[in-house]
Amino acid sequence: MKARSVIAKLKTHANAKNVAGMARFGINPHTTLGVSIPVLRGMARDIGKDHALARQLWSTGIHEARLLAAFVEDPKLVTQAQMNVWVAQFDSWDVCDQVCSNVFDKTPFAIQKAKEWARDRREFVRRAGFVLMACLAVHDKKAGDTVFTSFFPLIKSMSVDERNFVKKAVNWALRQIGKRNVRLQKAAIKVAEDILKKDSPSARWIAADALRELRAKKFKKHT
Repeated sequence: MKARSVIAKLKTHANAKNVAGMARFGINPHTTLGVSIPVLRGMARDIGKDHALARQLWSTGIHEARLLAAFVEDPKLVTQAQMNVWVAQFDSWDVCDQVCSNVFDKTPFAIQKAKEWARDRREFVRRAGFVLMACLAVHDKKAGDTVFTSFFPLIKSMSVDERNFVKKAVNWALRQIGKRNVRLQKAAIKVAEDILKKDSPSARWIAADALRELRAKKFKKHT
C-alpha cells in the first residue's frame, strides 16, 4: 500500500516537458514521469530509509521510482544479489549514477563490484563499475591508496571503449582517483600519459581531459 501511495504522489508531479528535456540529455524517456530531483529528494526526506519500500519502488520499473529507491534504500541491508539484479536493469546514466553514489558505494561489496562490473560488456553495467570507482574515491575516506591503484589496470584497458556513457565514466574514475591526494595524483597522471599513447579516439579524449584537470590540481602539503 505504501508503494502505491508513493507512486500516486510521484504521478502528481509528472511533467511532459521535463521528459523531453531529459531525453535530450541521453536519459531514457520510457516509463519516465519527468519529476525533478529536488522533488524526489524532498519525498525521500519525508520517507526516511526504508529497504522494503525501495525494493517495491524499484520493481515498478518507473524511472523516478527507481531514483527514489536509491534515495530511501538502506545500504546496510543491500545484498550482492540485489546489486546484481539492479545493475542489470540500469537503462539510464542518471539511475546508474544515483544508485552507485547513494547506495552501492556504501556497501561492503563496492570494491569487488567495481572491478567485476568494469569487465562486463553491458554498457550500463560497465559504466556502473567505473562510477563506483569514482564515488569510492570521493566518499571512502578510510581506503588506502592501493585500493585505487588496483583500479588503474581496468581504467587503462577499458579506455578504448568508444561508448559515450562508458568513456565518460572511465574518465570520471581516473580524475577522482587523481584528486584524492598528491600520491594518487602523480600515479593517475602517469596512467593518463600511458592511455594517451593508445590508438583510440576514446582513450585520447579520456587522457587529455584528465590530464588538464589533474595537472592543474594543487594539494596542501600535508596530503
